[in-house]
Amino acid sequence: MQIRPLCPGDIPAFWTFLNRLDDETDTMMYEPGERRQTTSEAALAEELETCVLSGDDLLLLAVGEAEEGSGEIIGYLRAERGPFRRVRHTAYLTAGILAAGRGQGIGTALFARLDDWARENGVHRLELTVECRNAVALRLYQRAGFVIEGLRRDSMRVDGAWVDEYLMSKLI
Repeated sequence: MQIRPLCPGDIPAFWTFLNRLDDETDTMMYEPGERRQTTSEAALAEELETCVLSGDDLLLLAVGEAEEGSGEIIGYLRAERGPFRRVRHTAYLTAGILAAGRGQGIGTALFARLDDWARENGVHRLELTVECRNAVALRLYQRAGFVIEGLRRDSMRVDGAWVDEYLMSKLI
């Protein structure tokens, strides 16, 4: 497995990966098929050109080893910096790993690279939200040094049920 930044040529594969991730998990923001209904690959490309490929934010990919050609994207971590000077030192995180790649140290590797990027780019605070019921992700984040700061009650509705989320952060 290789951890590396997103490159412009990765966008079509990243779009496919995100839609697959949406389809196989109920712990991410999008419901199955929702991303395809509300946005497009072109819109994603424009967003990533502005924020990530400009070097301001970070998007790391976990790419599996392939026997032929380039590997398949199996995970990602994105850090989006605050747009204003007073919050420029803060980055909000999203991450996801396909089911087939879980339990292989991919999340740990992504978060280790994140810390390096944060130090190199003057990011002092990292923050994220995680569904309280997502014990696997919660353990990963805690191992990476994140602490629970608060509870966002009924912040999501998943399969007709209200779901709480933890707000977590880490200071670098």
